[in-house]
Amino acid sequence: MQALLKIVKHCHESLPQMVTGSLLGLSTGKGVLEVTHSFPNPDSSNKVADADDADVVEGTDFQIEMMRMLREVNADNNCVGWYQSMYLGIYSTTNVLENQLSYQTDLSPNAVVLLYDPMQTSHGNLVLKCLRLTDECVAMKTNDSNAFIEPSKIFESVPIKLVNPGLVRAYLCQSSSTMEESSNMALDRLDLSTNPYLEKHLEFLCSWVDDLAVEQQKFQYFARQLARQDKKSNAGQPRPEIPRRMEGLLIANQIQAYVDQMDRFTGDGMGKLYLASGLHQEEKNSRKEG
Repeated sequence: MQALLKIVKHCHESLPQMVTGSLLGLSTGKGVLEVTHSFPNPDSSNKVADADDADVVEGTDFQIEMMRMLREVNADNNCVGWYQSMYLGIYSTTNVLENQLSYQTDLSPNAVVLLYDPMQTSHGNLVLKCLRLTDECVAMKTNDSNAFIEPSKIFESVPIKLVNPGLVRAYLCQSSSTMEESSNMALDRLDLSTNPYLEKHLEFLCSWVDDLAVEQQKFQYFARQLARQDKKSNAGQPRPEIPRRMEGLLIANQIQAYVDQMDRFTGDGMGKLYLASGLHQEEKNSRKEG
């Protein structure tokens, strides 16, 4: 829980910029990771634009130095993955895929990426995803294959279990026994202001659908070139290069993620709407009886 609070603090303080960091902890076997510490990566937004390679080296040196300092104070210094803030659920990108691939191939096959959405969390629901590339996706990228893979099988979701230290649990139990929730706090949970998020999701969904259409046009252009070459029987000409599939598959996966989020938003909104309607009707009946 302490590591998560550090991630939340870093992501919220850095808005509107999206940030990354490292996850430290232990591997307890059977693919289970215990994340105990996290620290942010250095901000490279103020660096010179043509010094990308230098920034990568500096970030790597910073990570190694941080792990060395943690080892000196007997803290867990084993890197088990990384985290990144995301904006309204956007995660299925080439950057995330390539970065996670490097962690799973160079660090450990069990390395994970923790994705935190500060915008949606500020609305009242903790939005936290833990992902790992599937073995099929890792094999395809390692072999530089252009084969088809189901978009839903690019990333696999890893269950998250939040654990508080004993002293924190004791404090929460003591606080919950003495704290009385006011009626205003209870009514805040019936807030129906999900329209801005739904509008943004629809806007982004349209944008991603347009991107998917662009990827489909690339395949259509390739098919036309191939058919034209076969028709002319020009055996000496080189075959047109097949477009890479992964970008389109990532877009399809992100579209599905948006659809799932919109389904969850509308489901919660309908439940709140029915509950608010029932309370309103009960209040009207009580006024009539009075």
